[in-house]
Amino acid sequence: MTNGTQRSYSAPCPGCGAPVNFLSAQSTHAVCGYCQSTVVREGDVLKRIGKMAELFDDHSLLQLQASGTFKGQAFTLVGRLQYKYGEGTWTEWHALLVDGSSAFLSEDNGAYVFTATQTSQRDVPPADRFRLGATTAINGQPYTVTSNQQVTLISAQGELPRLPGLGVPFVVVELRSQGSDSSKAEVLSVDYSTDPPALSRGSAVMLDDLKLSGLKDASAKDEKGRQFACPNCGATLTVQLAGSKSMTCASCNSLIDISQGVGGELKHALQDEPVQPLIALGTLGTLEGTQWQVVGYQHRMGTDPTDPDEHFGWEEYLLYNAKRGFSFLVDSTEGWSLVRPATGAPVVSSNLQTATYLGTRYQLKESYSAETNYVVGEFYWQVQRGQKTGNRDYTNGKNMLSMEQSPQELTWSVGGKLDSDLVAKAFKLEGKKDLFKRSDVGAVSGKQSMSLFTVFLIVALCIFLFAILSRCSECDPRVENCSSGYRSTGGSYGGYSSGGGHK
Repeated sequence: MTNGTQRSYSAPCPGCGAPVNFLSAQSTHAVCGYCQSTVVREGDVLKRIGKMAELFDDHSLLQLQASGTFKGQAFTLVGRLQYKYGEGTWTEWHALLVDGSSAFLSEDNGAYVFTATQTSQRDVPPADRFRLGATTAINGQPYTVTSNQQVTLISAQGELPRLPGLGVPFVVVELRSQGSDSSKAEVLSVDYSTDPPALSRGSAVMLDDLKLSGLKDASAKDEKGRQFACPNCGATLTVQLAGSKSMTCASCNSLIDISQGVGGELKHALQDEPVQPLIALGTLGTLEGTQWQVVGYQHRMGTDPTDPDEHFGWEEYLLYNAKRGFSFLVDSTEGWSLVRPATGAPVVSSNLQTATYLGTRYQLKESYSAETNYVVGEFYWQVQRGQKTGNRDYTNGKNMLSMEQSPQELTWSVGGKLDSDLVAKAFKLEGKKDLFKRSDVGAVSGKQSMSLFTVFLIVALCIFLFAILSRCSECDPRVENCSSGYRSTGGSYGGYSSGGGHK
């Protein structure tokens, strides 16, 4: 990168003698690309302070020296930090801007956020003062606390303006604001690895919009060395999805934790009720102009807190696109919907009945608890059978806003309904389109009146059918997409599976 105001600096690595380059005057640390020595820059002298662990191969399209443009200013990726939290890992890329300042291109729920250092006008409170779901203000800007958990640095690469201690736990608090549009919805991270805590603020970006060059040719990983034996049945398994933290065995349906990387301790859980997804794993489909691949599937069950005997089920397909990240295709009795993780956090009314996001007001449809009870495929977070969350669904016409809360995180997703025929066509399953039919997207009939006799007849038929179904139905909501009691569905849109707030 050419920049007349910056002087690049190079010195021999104190570990192996190879050249270690610094392009940014703000970079204080670097990792030698030859011997993995961690070095700190003290004036024009490099001091070796340890050895960095090998990078976890996340097979991202991004790599060092890839360049692009953000808000009209050129940047180059010169460093990478990899972190681990309770349910997986995430990566932050150090971006050196043409004016000499530093920023970070960070993973965010399988998408990306471009962040820069933020100064605070007053002392930042201790981490335990940030209560999940609470609202607070930083520099006069209102935020919602969406994550408060312990993380550790597991590896690094290149030159860096900061470098937390390798393997030393520290707390990261994440806050989000709603903004007036998607480009203004913000993420504010508070990093307690430093004293005082470091703040960074950013907004969502699409890789295409950054006009990146120098990317890897493909995100598909080299399968060599990525095979291992199922810890339950011994079948040979191959990890297909970049950055997977859990996967299932096709032979015995065991759910396997691979968050430690292949070769680490593999934990597994038996799944005794195999479920066959309507859309097979690996299937490619085009929705809203983007080609997605189905890489994961989970069946979830909801419970109404006011009526523990009422259960309902739905399915979620995890979709992946190398440049768009992840989305969820949700299949419920009310229809199909496509939802994506939201960067910001909506403003929720004090009575929880409404939520406003990006200028749109949504009305509460229902609140319920959700549990994952069957999983197939690979996931970028450590999904577990029996994971439970508290959920709320808000709607505005065909659009929806869903909240999901676990003990450490609060996540939001936003999306809209899809016509069942469109979904079948998208995945080239027109021959099975009848299987995709649900209580579909079409608007309510425009007829304004109905005879009293017709109303009476419909009510009588419904009562008769309900009586028969309540005695004869064998539908099991734990493994099928069904509902009990009077409600036709619950978790209509399934919410967003808890993949993490800044991961």
